[in-house]
Amino acid sequence: MLALLALTGCGGSGTGPESKAAPAGPADRVEPLRSTPRPTLPATVRSADGRRVTVHDIDRIVPLSGSLSEIVFTLGLGGRVVARDITATFEQAAELPVVTRAHDVSAESVLSLRPGVVLADTTTGPAEAIDQIRDADIPLVVFDPPRRMSDIGRRIDAVAAALGVRRAGSELRERTERRVEAVRHAIPATSRKPRVAFLYVRGSASVYLLGGRGSGASSLLETAGAVDAGKASGLAKDFTPITSEALAEAAPDAILVMTEGLDSVGGVDGLLKVPGVAETPAGLDRRVVTVDDGVLLNYGPRTDQVLKSLVRQLHSADRR
Repeated sequence: MLALLALTGCGGSGTGPESKAAPAGPADRVEPLRSTPRPTLPATVRSADGRRVTVHDIDRIVPLSGSLSEIVFTLGLGGRVVARDITATFEQAAELPVVTRAHDVSAESVLSLRPGVVLADTTTGPAEAIDQIRDADIPLVVFDPPRRMSDIGRRIDAVAAALGVRRAGSELRERTERRVEAVRHAIPATSRKPRVAFLYVRGSASVYLLGGRGSGASSLLETAGAVDAGKASGLAKDFTPITSEALAEAAPDAILVMTEGLDSVGGVDGLLKVPGVAETPAGLDRRVVTVDDGVLLNYGPRTDQVLKSLVRQLHSADRR
């Protein structure tokens, strides 16, 4: 699942003025903490791969995923980041050199920047590149990727601990949880929750997938007061190829896609040409919900914005 979501979107015609696709929602910026963090180093933590790692220097940080970059910048340490993964698309990171594509790490590019610490997920690879960075005696801390809303606080705390800014981590976790809870309270009560199918589409690569229980979207949709249609229809895997039969079983009232994915198939009109989509309740109503690729499944400091966007698109009166 995470490998699929690391793919970049392809260009397309976008949505026409007649479509009912909603705007993407969160602006592509992060909001750093107001207070300046004061690192306490060295910091020794247990990496998700079981290793104990000691970090002595965070003046040159290289996060190997967009979601890790988002946390580092939001902690107030963006000025210490010297490179980015291609999925770190938010404005403050845009000018940094791209040294990796999460699942295609260039160890040579990373090492050329003389990092004090490298941050990675358990899905980051290839393994040879990770080993090469470690062999150069660069502290490399691995984290479990987030898969649900309940992972947000744990991940923020883990990144903050590795960088020696535990107090800033607690502040960011509390701020994020408070904002998420505020959105939860604003979700309108409804007698019937909308069924939403998460489709991962990349037109130029001919990738058309329906999300199931393991897609990563279930927790977000359920928190937004919706039902994950793929999960509810019995799809236990992360993704399965889209078929008319699978979509008929899912019977979604709305379809969730990433903005670049929607562009890659030619907007809503193109999405309706994917077999089975037009015949669903969502297709008949042209009810398509979009969120930016770089933030949808990060489960991090901006998840409240993602949640707010989903709630607005799914529950507004004019979405009927």
